[in-house]
Formats: sequence, structure tokens, C-alpha cells
Amino acid sequence: MHSTSILRRYSARYVAAAMAAASIAALAACGSPSKATAGSSGGGGASSGGSGAPIKVGLVYSETGPLADYGKDYYQGFLAGLDYATHGTDAVNGHKIEVTQRDDAGDPTKAVGAAKDLIGQGYRILAGSTASGVALQVAPLAAQNKVLFISGPAATDAVTGLNRYTFRSGRETYQDIATAASFLGDLTNKHVTVLAQDSAFGQANVEAVKAVLGAKGAKVDSVLAPPSATDLTPFATQAKNAKPDLLFVAWAGTTASALWTALSQQGVLDATTTVTGLDVRASYPVFAATGGKVSFLAHYVPDGTSNDAAKAMDAYLSAHGEQSDLFSPDGFTAAQMVVHAAENGDTDVDAMVKNLEGWSFDGIKGAYTIRASDHALLQPMFQAKLNGTTPTVVKTLDPNEVAPPAKSFPAS
Repeated sequence: MHSTSILRRYSARYVAAAMAAASIAALAACGSPSKATAGSSGGGGASSGGSGAPIKVGLVYSETGPLADYGKDYYQGFLAGLDYATHGTDAVNGHKIEVTQRDDAGDPTKAVGAAKDLIGQGYRILAGSTASGVALQVAPLAAQNKVLFISGPAATDAVTGLNRYTFRSGRETYQDIATAASFLGDLTNKHVTVLAQDSAFGQANVEAVKAVLGAKGAKVDSVLAPPSATDLTPFATQAKNAKPDLLFVAWAGTTASALWTALSQQGVLDATTTVTGLDVRASYPVFAATGGKVSFLAHYVPDGTSNDAAKAMDAYLSAHGEQSDLFSPDGFTAAQMVVHAAENGDTDVDAMVKNLEGWSFDGIKGAYTIRASDHALLQPMFQAKLNGTTPTVVKTLDPNEVAPPAKSFPAS
């Protein structure tokens, strides 16, 4: 029952500690190319040289911290996307693109400090934000300083429509929830419990489930755990005692493995339909061990699409000893957006904003459109299943099927 696979993707850094360590070691051993190189976003404008002033892009994201693995997905995807969007030149219209990384460790205060420093050095393009709380703090700086900000995996709906200078390269929570709703039948008088962390991401999921599923007649409540909690048995017990018809799990970070262990041990997976989002590859064995008792909604399914962008990303990552994972497409899309925005150079940020507003392009998942009115990124979403440790797409949802309600920018 794919039912409510909504809250997901973050959900699982469940991989056992040894597996996570091995994964990180592999990434470190391989190393990341220091600059980007790769193909074509449909924006055109890429050139074979870089004789003009460089276009400086600051990536502020989680290199370390609880979402570090997600940050690595994003960064590797960005390098692949930049290679694709510039046809391997690292340049657009004669301007080299220079990428500077800054680690926010998932801490909004560190992110703000890094963003201010980059802005002070003259950077007009910022991207990143693995965590929702970070995105919500960096976005206002973009408007105050008139720089372009392209948020990354951060899912909170609040980023959409926040200001004219803020965009996003990933999906948002509403799209998760709307995809989950596609699994469900009649929700009238159904009881839905959201199990999440008491964080910006978790709270956004609770509010989105209430807004979308509640509007369809479901009664929605929640069980929220402190992000620092390591003993998750009490929260699994609370979720079971709530006796929901559907349990939505939204989880991020390194305690995901402990969460799923607790849910299994407390018999929650046998007591109710449990739904979450398809997470990183390293999480697949954990889900395989649940014997098909968990349903999935997917932002991205490895090998789930085979268009030019997807093939190019996989080829680039493979050449550098990597493979695509959950948030690789978010980085790839961010690079496509950077290149398209900067086709006239980066001296006029308002022109970059106009370049992006209303832009439709082909990306990893298929057809994307940046909605001009509020900068929502309309994109396909997926219903998915795991056959053992192999994910497959069950259904692809059209971008319009899961489009969030349109917003208006606040008056300036």
C-alpha cells in the first residue's frame, strides 16, 4: 500500500553504522572533482572557453553534520549537472563558473555566517541548503542583498513564494504529500498519524498532511520526537497506541536505523499500514528486512528514468567512482538553473531571476517548470516499491498532479 509514502526520503539514513561508515569512506576515497563539468540543460549559452570574468557560485550545504550524506549526494549531483549544462566546459558564454563550498553542518547560524561572508566577497549566486531550517534563514538574506539563492534538498513549503530572489532545485513537502494521496482511496473518517522529528522538516510534514489529507476527510494527529532523541522505543509505542489506519513516517538523519528497529520490535509494522519515502540506497537493506511491510513514495528512483540528463548524470558519477543517490538530482538541477540564470553573466541578478521564472527544461526526472508566480519547481513524482533491495517505479505522476497551490510573493 503505497498509500502514504510521503514523508520520506529523508526518512532513512538507516543504514547500519558500519554500512554508513563504508559509504562515507568510499566517497572520501574517490574524491570529488574540484570543479564542475557536464552537459546541457536545454538552456543553451554554454561556451568552449572562459575569457570573461568568472561567475562565482557559493554552495552552502551540509558537508558535515547529521545530513552530511544527503549533502554529498547534492554536491556530487551539482558537479555532474554543471558538466552537463556547460557541455564539459565549466563555462557559460565565455565566463568560467567557479564553485566555492561552505559547510553549514545543518546549523542555520553557520549557514547565515557563510552566506554573509560569500555575499561580502561579491558572490551573487548562492545554492545549497540541505536542511529546511537553513533554507529559511538564508533565503531572507537573498532578498536583503539582492543575490540569487537556489535552495537544495530542503523540503519545507515555506521556501516557495518567500521572495523573488529565492528558488529551489528539489521537491517540496506538499509534493510529497500529494504523491502520497495518490496511493489512497476514500479518506473519509480515516485516522492518520504522522511520526516525525520535532524539526522544521517534521513539522512541515505534519502541517502538509493535515492540509492535504485532512481536507479529504482524514483525522490527522502526530507523534513528534526531539531530533536529539536516541531511544525511540517510546515514540514507536505512542504511534502504535494511537491505532491509526495509516502511519506516515518522516525522519531525517542518523537515528533512522534506530527508529525502524523500534517500529519493528514494537510490532507497529504489523499493526497498521506504514508509509514513508524511498530514501538513500544504503537504506534499502533495512527496508528489505521488513518483508514488504513498508510502502513508498519517491522523489527520485535510481535508474527510474533513462533520459539524456539521467544518463549523463550516471555516466559522470560512475566515471568518478560514485553512483546517483537520493539528492543527486537536486544538485544536478541546481547546476542547470545556475547555468541558465547566468547566461548573461552574473552582474544583473534581476536578469538572472527573470531568466529562471517560467523556465521549462528537461531534467533527471523528466519535464520541470519553474512557476513564475512563486518559484515552485513543478516536477514529476513517483510511486515506487522495493523488490528486495532493488527499487522500481510503479507509477509516474505528472507535475500538475502534485503541484502545490500557487502563492504570491510578499509586497516589497
